[in-house]
Amino acid sequence: MRILWILPYLPWPTSSGGKTRQYHLLRTLAARGHRITLLVQAKQALDEEARQALEPLLEQLIVLPRRGLRHPLTLATALFGPWPLLTCVNGLAPALERRFAELLKQSWDVVQVEHSYSFQPYAKALKAAEQAFILTEHNLESSLGGATYSRFPRWLAPFVRFDQWRARRWERQVFDAATRVVAVTEADAKAMRSLTHTAVEVVVNGVDCRGFAEVQRSPQSQRILFVGNYEYPPNVDAVSWALDEIMPRLWQQCPTARFIVAGYAMPSDWAQCWPDPRIEWRGFVDDLRTLQAESSLFLAPLRQGGGSKLKVLEALAAGLPLVSTAQGVSGLALRDGHDYRHGDEASALSAALAELLNDASQADSLATAGRRYVNQQHDWQAAASQLEAVYQQLIDKECRACA
Repeated sequence: MRILWILPYLPWPTSSGGKTRQYHLLRTLAARGHRITLLVQAKQALDEEARQALEPLLEQLIVLPRRGLRHPLTLATALFGPWPLLTCVNGLAPALERRFAELLKQSWDVVQVEHSYSFQPYAKALKAAEQAFILTEHNLESSLGGATYSRFPRWLAPFVRFDQWRARRWERQVFDAATRVVAVTEADAKAMRSLTHTAVEVVVNGVDCRGFAEVQRSPQSQRILFVGNYEYPPNVDAVSWALDEIMPRLWQQCPTARFIVAGYAMPSDWAQCWPDPRIEWRGFVDDLRTLQAESSLFLAPLRQGGGSKLKVLEALAAGLPLVSTAQGVSGLALRDGHDYRHGDEASALSAALAELLNDASQADSLATAGRRYVNQQHDWQAAASQLEAVYQQLIDKECRACA
């Protein structure tokens, strides 16, 4: 198929769950022979490393710059416009609108737009061309307010309520305009179906199972790993909760345990906020498997967010026993006590960590079961096949309309 794929960020480096999903789906579909043009509006310039990673997968790579967050147009529309904050950041881009309209003059089997918040520059041209398109939504953005707005001062509460209202209204408009909507979990799909009559399908998050198959964890290291993109507020909340409440409880039982915090955009002041020498601040690493091989367990203390967590799938694929909240395993068919250990309170999570650090047999059993689950249910090949099925639904619908 000939596919026009539209993104509001470069999918390389794979520094977030969303970027990881995009890169591996692009890689897998390209390997199956699909011809993909990738249109990206990005806040960072295309460097040589990203070019070399992406261009071999694509028929064409087009990258346009996104204006800065504090640009007067962004600030003005955020305060007074009809669009939610994220759409104001990513929308109102005349050069992008013109380039997209030019691309629509070509013949495409599939047009795919990632994220409702990025849709505004494409709406007019899609409607004028009567072009069918797929919208992929990784999270129901209007439900993430608790994470996104928790950093705002209290005096901005009226703006927060206004923006949440705009987000719910915008999501409905975009979902209704799409020919198909794609979610990453059935729970998210159910929530989206309550907002629109457009069919909502599920394409699961995946993992490169072969890439993680050789990882062997270090049970004796007593290292507990967490990985995240810290531009995403739920990950910031997870680290704060872990270091304020979970790890102090664990250290009372296991004083030699260590906590590895890794990932993209790590705040520079965290090491001063939490100076305990048992915390290892690693930042972004090119090869996550190195950290996984140094670790004993993976902790996913997520209290906010949506979708399914690629960091969790990658930990399971690497054979790391998992301790997680319900939110950390959302969208996954994992069984507490068989595939992972569950807890939603700091005391329950710290107790599960302590038990696994001291019970090698139970930790090994969880590691084996978790790896088996991911291999069977969440390889990227399975996700790509699900996405191809949605493409075929789109094409079949268009054929019926033309008949």
